[in-house]
Order: sequence, then C-alpha cells, then structure tokens
Amino acid sequence: MSTGDMIPIREVCKVTGVNPVTLRAWERRYGLITPHRTEKGHRLYTEANIRQIQAILLWLSRGVTVSQVKPLLDSPIPAENDLSCPWGALRQTFLEAMITFDVALLNQQIDRALRLYSAAELCNHLLEPVLLQLHQRWQGQFGSQLEEVFCNSWLRTKLAATLEHANALSSSRPIILVNLSDEHCEMGLWLLALMLSADGYRIDMLEWDIPASELSLFSDQRLPVAMVLYSSQALPTAQLRRQLPRLGKHLPAIVMMAGPAAMIHAAELGELDITTLPERATLAYATLIERLGAPS
Repeated sequence: MSTGDMIPIREVCKVTGVNPVTLRAWERRYGLITPHRTEKGHRLYTEANIRQIQAILLWLSRGVTVSQVKPLLDSPIPAENDLSCPWGALRQTFLEAMITFDVALLNQQIDRALRLYSAAELCNHLLEPVLLQLHQRWQGQFGSQLEEVFCNSWLRTKLAATLEHANALSSSRPIILVNLSDEHCEMGLWLLALMLSADGYRIDMLEWDIPASELSLFSDQRLPVAMVLYSSQALPTAQLRRQLPRLGKHLPAIVMMAGPAAMIHAAELGELDITTLPERATLAYATLIERLGAPS
C-alpha cells in the first residue's frame, strides 16, 4: 500500500473517536498499534490499523484494562466483504440492511438463508461475520446505540421463534445456556443456541443476569446434559471468586464458559475446572459438539 492510500492521525481520530494522545500511548506504552511513519515522522494508518483500533475499543468496552488487551487481539478482525463470492455479497446486503433498518429485506434474506443452509453454515459464513463487523462499527460511531438495539431486537426475535419451534420437536435432555453479563442481549449466545438446536438438542435459555449461585436450583429440576455460561464482559470479582466455585461443586452436569469472558478469565476458570470454549460462537459450537456427541 502506498502512503497516498494511508490515513493521517487526525482522520483516524474522527473515524474511531480516539484522541491522538491515546493513540500514541497505545503505540508507545502498550505496543498495540504500529502505524507507518513518513520521513518527517508523521503517523499514517491503514484500514487494518483502524480495524485493530476498533478491536481494542471493543475489548475495553468489555471491561478489559488497556494493559491486558494485547494478548486478546488474536481474535479475528473481519476484512471487507469480497463481493465476488456468494457469501461476501450476502454479507454486504445483510450489513447494509441492518444499518438502514430495512426489516423487509432482512426478513427476506434470513428466511431464504434458513431454507438453503445449515445453521452452522449460516452462523459461520453470514451471521457471525456480520455481527463482528457491526460490533467494531459501533465503537465510537454516532448512532451506534440505535443500530445495536435494532440489530439485537430483530435478530433475537427471529432466532427465538426458530428455537421455540425446534424445542417443541425435541425430546432430548436440555443444554442450559446462561447469560452472566448485564447485556440486554448476547447474540453470541443466541448463535450458539441456534446451532445446538439444529443438532437436536433442547435449549433452555436463561437470558437475564442471574447469580451463578442460584443456577443449581434450575439444574436440579431440568437435569441438563451441560450448562454453558456466557458473557461478553469481564466477570465481577464476586461472581468469579465466590459464586462460580460454589456452582461447580453442586452441578452434576458439565459446566463450560463461552464468549469473551472465557478468554479474559481463562486462567481463573481453569483453576475452577470450568472448561473454556473459544470466544467465537461457531468455534465454541464445534468444541461443544465434539465434547457432547449426539443428543440423547
């Protein structure tokens, strides 16, 4: 890439909402970004640098301190959609429909995709990449809260209807999926539910923030094959050090942690014998299916 295609720091600040002092600190003190330097020492940034800045903002929004971000940046950063391939074109259409609030087009596209593809293919090639792009777009973007509420509300409604129909046809013991964050909607948890449900598992979804210490009450009644805890945020100290240790002692089922919290707290969860799943829902699904096998 020529320097003419690169972006000066003032424009990067406008796009990301991060001020120059912070960008320089992320570079010098924490080694998070490596911009190009002109002969006169001016910083120039690539589109990849901007996506990296958005990824840093995303981890910070999850409750991670800036000094802890660097080892977490291995998570994939989605590139621009390749419009020459079918999935790339579909992702671009889906993304544009999301940010223009085009409900009719979204319904048309998702209904068609659900007919044509498996749940795993749909999540891997369409929903997860689009959600990754949207989450990065929402870091420092004007109107991001409106877009996020619209996206989560629409997609949750569609996936909940699909899940309810599949549950009515399933006679297997359930997998309990639990949201441990204070987020109104954890879309990674819903993608995981969609894929597991398509494999014949009954899904019990507990979507509001629940003290981990109370989950054994539900497990005793439902007798799940596994319980998957999920959070896109760093877990509170009380939850991590007091509630989760008690939970692990009282649950007969397999207990796993998914979502970004699994990466943030990998060491602590390992000490509690709670299996950590990959951050991305599609990778977590593959690991979970390998562990559990076919539903019984």
